[in-house]
Amino acid sequence: MKLRAPMPELTGATEWLNGQVTKEELIGEKPTLIHFWSISCHLCKEAMPQVNQFRDEYNGKLNVIAVHMPRSEDDLDLEEIKKVAAEHDIIQPIYVDSEHKLNDAFENQYVPAYYVFDKEGVLRHFQAGGSGMKMLTKRVNRVLDEMEKSE
Repeated sequence: MKLRAPMPELTGATEWLNGQVTKEELIGEKPTLIHFWSISCHLCKEAMPQVNQFRDEYNGKLNVIAVHMPRSEDDLDLEEIKKVAAEHDIIQPIYVDSEHKLNDAFENQYVPAYYVFDKEGVLRHFQAGGSGMKMLTKRVNRVLDEMEKSE
């Protein structure tokens, strides 16, 4: 997915956990962070406290959506996904992408992966891997600053 591309539709989930959202609900008021993770991904679990801190710190200013992307047959167990999500305090909506529909729409190959969209639903930043939360914070703040200046 290239920078400045529009947010894909959030359709095709095998299940939603913690509530369902649509692209229309995410666009218009505030930027959105969509993060891909997997229950078999050690780096994802290591990064989750930072993602949660991010979610809580930007509460009300930023939409945060989790996408569970299976990497193997073992990752398809919905009860295990629910258990790991609970263990890691993932309370934001989780799109369970067992058929890789959203993954394909994003052309994503990584977990963890982070996509930052501005309030218009335009992709402004992408990064993959377990580190780099400082860069993600900078990019989110830039999008939020731009939004405040344009209002």
